[in-house]
Amino acid sequence: MTPQPALEVRNLVVHYSGSRSRAVNDVSFAVQRRRTLAIVGPSGAGKTTLLRGIAGLTRIESGSVRVAERELNGVVAQERRIAMVFQSDALFPHLSVRENLSFALRDRSRKTAVEELARALEIAHHLERRPAVLSGGERQRVSIARAVLSEPAVLLLDEPLAHLDPDLRARVRNELLGVRERFEGPIVYVTHDHSEALAIADELLVLMDGAVEDSGDPLRVYDAPATVRSAGFLGERPMNILAGSGETVLGIRPEHVLVGDSGSLEGVVLRRELTGADAYLYVRTSAGTVVARVPASNCAAMGDWVSVAFEERYVRRFDRASGRALS
Repeated sequence: MTPQPALEVRNLVVHYSGSRSRAVNDVSFAVQRRRTLAIVGPSGAGKTTLLRGIAGLTRIESGSVRVAERELNGVVAQERRIAMVFQSDALFPHLSVRENLSFALRDRSRKTAVEELARALEIAHHLERRPAVLSGGERQRVSIARAVLSEPAVLLLDEPLAHLDPDLRARVRNELLGVRERFEGPIVYVTHDHSEALAIADELLVLMDGAVEDSGDPLRVYDAPATVRSAGFLGERPMNILAGSGETVLGIRPEHVLVGDSGSLEGVVLRRELTGADAYLYVRTSAGTVVARVPASNCAAMGDWVSVAFEERYVRRFDRASGRALS
């Protein structure tokens, strides 16, 4: 028997302030305990508004939010037991890190939990310092620790690593996986970073124009997207979308494009982007521009004429009119 979800959002609708336009348009999903749902989408997709609606910080027009089968419509934010961490920390500047974290404790007898979580997030050596002397990454880790220590039923993270440099993002992201081990409730993690979403998600939801474009197992959403729009958004480089036959278009990820001396297509290399061990080749063909991920040692250069082939098992087909995947 499938357990009841710890967080369930049904047909949520939120309008822009003073407008009839929908910032969140009929969004539904469910998250079980100890699971992380990553929500990814472009700027303006409605990601933050969705989280604020769940947390009770923004009024919803219709739909419902349920936590542990408890209906939260009409329940004020302070009584929802939902913690939300924003892009920028909201720490008390006049309090030390220890005091900021202890302030969140529902049970004052659990003071040892402060040290334990601080060690897990590598901020234990900052416990007696004030937020102003910490780096952005350290302050954000304090914010996350404070949210967990408040013992929420649900943890919402709104692009918590957005203002960190790439190296620090990767480090803090790994520490967040440690938080997952300590927090038993569902986590909803909003980000615009595709790699970040895929790294932390048990389930993935692609939000576009306020509506669910695609959702499900992260590997499925990446490998076999439900729509052309999802295919063209997700990934370090989006899926190639090319002319097919009849009423279909084809999709193929750059890592499944083969470049060599023989292939079904021929074209000229427009540019080459080196990323380290790999490089991306942009090849103009009769079917459109194809992006291929190749080893950096591949000798093709701008202006070279090459052949392109696709790994057939990874080719996805979409209906040209609706943009939806064909079985």
